[in-house]
Parts: sequence; structure tokens; C-alpha cells
Amino acid sequence: MDFLNGLVAFLNFVFIPGMAYGAQLALGALGVTLIYGILRFSNFAHGDTMAFGTMATILVTWALQGAGIGLGPLPTALLALPVGIAVTAALVLGTDRAVYRFYRRVRAAPVILVIVSMGVMFVMNALVRFIIGVDEISFADGGRFVIGVREFREATGLSEGLAIRTTQLITILVAALAVAALFWFLGRTRTGKSMRAYSDNEDLALLSGINPERVVAVTWILAAALATTAGVLYGLDKSFRAFTYFQLLLPIFASAVVGGLGNPLGAIGGGFIIAFSEVAVTYAWKKVLTYWLPDSMAPDGLVQLMSTDYKYAVSFAILVVVLLFRPTGLFKGKSV
Repeated sequence: MDFLNGLVAFLNFVFIPGMAYGAQLALGALGVTLIYGILRFSNFAHGDTMAFGTMATILVTWALQGAGIGLGPLPTALLALPVGIAVTAALVLGTDRAVYRFYRRVRAAPVILVIVSMGVMFVMNALVRFIIGVDEISFADGGRFVIGVREFREATGLSEGLAIRTTQLITILVAALAVAALFWFLGRTRTGKSMRAYSDNEDLALLSGINPERVVAVTWILAAALATTAGVLYGLDKSFRAFTYFQLLLPIFASAVVGGLGNPLGAIGGGFIIAFSEVAVTYAWKKVLTYWLPDSMAPDGLVQLMSTDYKYAVSFAILVVVLLFRPTGLFKGKSV
């Protein structure tokens, strides 16, 4: 019985939160790796693209809620998400036309595009703060739990309760659908195959008649869709605050680099590696170990390796180690 109680505590505080957080990081890292693999630069504005997309979705969500429109037990934000994606896609396409296109035409070095993306990042961050403010915003409505602690205890007779939030389940399901749709698009459609060809060899793709501007536009639209979806899922699961998405840039880039920049499968794997590493290092294991170890070996302290305030240090440490010893990532992407 103690083993089962410890397993439930592990699922409740480590596995399920890690899965939800990993899905969010994986979607964010997919956007980063698409831009890097096709447009060949690290887009430092990706975190604030997530923030902008989430902000647009929140504004539409508020409008729908004000009109009395909802999805019952599901968050209204899911209904507003397509509008948020469309608005964000328009923004990044406009940014590409106004800013990035010039540097592509003069074949600027990738480091120049990185610096330019940092400028775009600050502008987008200021825009989001100006429109929606700097306060923490919770916009999740509908049913709160799929499985509640009390119901689980009554059904199983265990002393430890399992709680699965609706937003956690939605995160995992929506992320799985988004990833499946992305891989189908890249692998089965003519445009997706053109994007892969452009990524592998730009000059040969141009000789084959592929329209580079179309490839660039579709890449930005996909990146906007992934960023907005990741940002909304993160905001639903936790809350929205503009500066939080700026901080998320570190674990998202760490996920992309650990998995292998330019490798979509690597981005997904890297997202879960970073997520579970952060959760495992910052979780206080006392409760789980008390169930699983004999009474004589039960820990007195929290058995917490690092405070949650320093969880991004875990991402940074993993990123540094991977860059030092395997710069192409665990799944052999492109070196940074």
C-alpha cells in the first residue's frame, strides 16, 4: 500500500506536471528549430512571440466570455486560439517583411540575424506589456479537474490522492495533435516537402523551382502557430505574465539545442528532457521517499536538490554541458 501511495505522489507531483511542462516546451522548441533549420538563425524573439499570441488569445477569450460564449467544461481559450494564431501569424509575417527580408537578401551572417531578432524581442515584449499590462492573469475557465483528490481516494482507498487538472490533460492532447499535424504537413504535403528540401540545400531547392518567399512565409506561419499554442497551453496550465515568457526562452532554447537544432524529433525529446530535469531537481522528494523507504531510512529533510526559484539554472547547466561536449545535440541536429 505504501508503494502505491508513493507512486501516486510521484505521478501527482513529478510525472504529470513534467509531461504537461514537457509538451509545452516541446511545442516552443519545435518553433525555434523550424526557424533555425529553414531560415538558418536562432530567433530570440520566439518567447515574446509566445507572449504576444497568448495575449491575443486572452483578449479574444475575454470578448467571448463577455458575450456569454464558452465551451462548457473546456476553457474558452481553446475557442479563441485560432484567432490568436491568425493575429500572431500576421504580426510575424509583417515583421519578416519589414525587418528580416532585407538581411536575407543581402545574405547577412547568422549572427546579424540573431542580433536583429533580439531587437524584435524587446519591441514585442514592450508591445505586450503596453497592451495587456504586467500583472499576472489567470484566464482558465470551465471544469478545473478531470480527476479530483477526494474522488480518487474514495475510489481506490489510498491515503494519497491523485489530481489531474483539465489544463494538464488538454495540454498533452493538444500538443500531441499539433505535433502529429506538423509531421503530417512536413512529410506528406507538397509545401512541407519543399520546406524540407529548402532546409537541406537552399541552392538546389531554388534550381528545382521552389519559391523561397513561399517557404519563408509558411515557416513563419507554422512558427507562429506553434508559439501561440505553446504559450496558451502554458498560460492555461499556470498563468499569463509577459515577463514569464521572456524567461521561458532559456528552457525552450535548451530543449532545441539538447535535442539537436533543426531536428523536429530532437526538439520534442529535448523538451521532455529539460522539463523532467527541472521538475526532478526542484521537487522535494521527502513524501515519495517516506513511502518507498523503510522507516529507519526515511529522510528528515525535504530532499530537494534546488529551490524552484532556480529551476532555470537546471536548463542553463544542461545547455552548457551539451554545447561543450555534443554541440549537435543528442539527436544530431545542426551545430550552433
